[in-house]
Amino acid sequence: MFVKSDVNIKNRRATFDYEILDRYQAGIVLCGTEIKSIREGHASLVDTYCMFVGNELFVKQMNISEYKFGSYANHEVRRDRKLLLQRKELRKLQRQVKDTGKTIIPLRLFINEKGLAKLEIGLCVGKHEYDKRASIKEREDKRELARIFKH
Repeated sequence: MFVKSDVNIKNRRATFDYEILDRYQAGIVLCGTEIKSIREGHASLVDTYCMFVGNELFVKQMNISEYKFGSYANHEVRRDRKLLLQRKELRKLQRQVKDTGKTIIPLRLFINEKGLAKLEIGLCVGKHEYDKRASIKEREDKRELARIFKH
């Protein structure tokens, strides 16, 4: 029986810099000390991206801090980690990424109800500067409305 985990590490910058077209949930190939470190919440998705090597999808530059109780068998902090998706999803993503301007960005790292680490990835298109200004304006309008209705 596994207790629900509170690990929910988000890539906040992704929703600001990219327009998310599609979302997928992928498993990650991890070693023992990496999953222990993630369960403690010591991971970061800043500056991460996904890339195909052959027909396999890897997440690059994901930072998982060293496990403090790990010994000589501790993991490398920023190594490439393989993502686990169904073959059909991998082929679809590979076709989409070949289009210009589309990329795959990790959005959220979490532990599911079975105790497995999952990475939510998104097929994204980069936003232009005017799109980013619109996002800021929209966010400020929501904040202002919440402030008005709160009083």
